[in-house]
Amino acid sequence: MGRNNIEKFSGRYLVLKKLIGFWHNKIYYRKVIVIGRENINPDDHLIYAPNHQNALMDALAVLFTHKGQPVFLARADIFKRRIIASILYFMKILPVYRIRDGFSSLKSNDEIFHKTIDVIKNKNGLVILPEGDHAGFRRLRQLKKGICRIAFQADEATGFNLKIKIIPVGLDFTSYTRFRQVLTVVYGKPIEVSEFHQLYRENPERALTELRNRLSAEMKRLIVHIESVEDYEAIDELRAIINGKYSDDIQNPKLFRDRQLIDKLNNLKVSDLMKYNRICSLSLEIKNKTDALNLTYRLLEKRKNPLGWLIAGAAGLAATFPLWLFGNIFTLTFLTIPDTQIRKIKDLQFHSSIRFGISFVLALILFPIYLVICLLLFSPWWLALIIFLGIPLTGLFAWNYNLIFRRILGGFRVRKLKKHNHKDYLLLKNKFDDLITLVAEL
Repeated sequence: MGRNNIEKFSGRYLVLKKLIGFWHNKIYYRKVIVIGRENINPDDHLIYAPNHQNALMDALAVLFTHKGQPVFLARADIFKRRIIASILYFMKILPVYRIRDGFSSLKSNDEIFHKTIDVIKNKNGLVILPEGDHAGFRRLRQLKKGICRIAFQADEATGFNLKIKIIPVGLDFTSYTRFRQVLTVVYGKPIEVSEFHQLYRENPERALTELRNRLSAEMKRLIVHIESVEDYEAIDELRAIINGKYSDDIQNPKLFRDRQLIDKLNNLKVSDLMKYNRICSLSLEIKNKTDALNLTYRLLEKRKNPLGWLIAGAAGLAATFPLWLFGNIFTLTFLTIPDTQIRKIKDLQFHSSIRFGISFVLALILFPIYLVICLLLFSPWWLALIIFLGIPLTGLFAWNYNLIFRRILGGFRVRKLKKHNHKDYLLLKNKFDDLITLVAEL
């Protein structure tokens, strides 16, 4: 698989996609919520336009929630080494050249453009991240015109017969960097490029601008978009305080709860600025005080932390301690080793991509070794197989064990703070309750 036949179906690519997709959807993320798959018609000529906030993980989010073999566009500088270029072509990624790559290299975009026509014609689906580069902020930035230009020119080159559609895609990560988070992918309703054909014939630049504006508006409806720069941190934290407990809700995903909350705040800023400022101020104060007391919002939400439940939970942890110990074979291998490498990466948005890539490569190398070791050490073979399969299962158990341990420990801490009428805790609890009341009034 190379540049010349990148649009062709590849059996080897399919096998690799299945393997990596399982690690992505079932192991790396604890849940992947997909909304709007009905908007994808495999018989259409499609271009996908996702927001770009989390480096490589944005492309993988589309790839592993999509049944086909879509082709991606990426900046050309990562193709400089021949062996890396070969791998990228196999992964169905095409280079896009920019002026910074050298003015002469821009001519290569003509060849890439013709290849994108082959991709669109073949109904693979072309994926373009229209913001250009990534940024770790929950807002949509100014879109580049490149995606619109490719859509119009591809249509024009084929006599306006392809009827290309652009599907806006919204991506939301409960955390950009942490393991076992929730990923939400929303496929919006397709935008018919043909609606702008007449305008494109009359005034190409205006058509590009209007299509870009339409795409931007549609994408903003599918993501968490915090417009305010000065109050960004407060609003972003408010999402966690109010809606953090809904992260795993499939019926009414947190993404839409967050959007509703932000819309209410935007309206409040116009109608009652003082109340809006009060909410933003409380959000930041609660964040700082919660961190200082080593608590969580979930602990603040609870009115009681019954001693009986805490003791029962601690007993359960003690009883399952051997499973946790065995599960650390998985957690130490696939979490600790990647973490030692990401510390060297300054761009936080690449941390998840590096962690995911290293952990998957380690899985390919070590799981066969673990299987051989289990077969050599344990008999009969079915017992060895059960122990081998227990490595990832107990690994995920160990991850959840750590979370429950911290919650129980936090419960005991809250009981102690209440017992001693800890001034900072009581102040924090009052502020938390005030904030909940103010938001409920919205």
